Amino acid sequence: MSHPKKILVGEDSSVIINLTRNVLAFENYEIQAAKNGKQVLELLEKGDFDLILMDISMPVMDGIECTKQIRNSDDEVKSKIPIIAVTGNLKNFTKEEYRTMGFNDFLQKPLNYDILLATVKNTLKE
Repeated sequence: MSHPKKILVGEDSSVIINLTRNVLAFENYEIQAAKNGKQVLELLEKGDFDLILMDISMPVMDGIECTKQIRNSDDEVKSKIPIIAVTGNLKNFTKEEYRTMGFNDFLQKPLNYDILLATVKNTLKE
């Protein structure tokens, strides 16, 4: 039996973290959460993850800056981790603009948890 996939959730809303954790845990994903981009980088330094769900608007370090730092990492494995932007998309970025910023995909808030699950599964090729 394979190990559960590990997902890092970068999100400053406890409500969204808990809802996301409940939806993904039901599918046997292992979830860790960080409240800002700096914490995402710290957790990534300490452990391995298969996917990152990254809120764009977070305190301390936003998701765009955090993603840039991950993509510019010297660690060849971690710099290529799939990252999905999770955003209210206040700036109306297109999917292509998110890809240019280093994201593999993006999900619009408010989250549709069926789409979240389908996107996670597709990104992880399950």
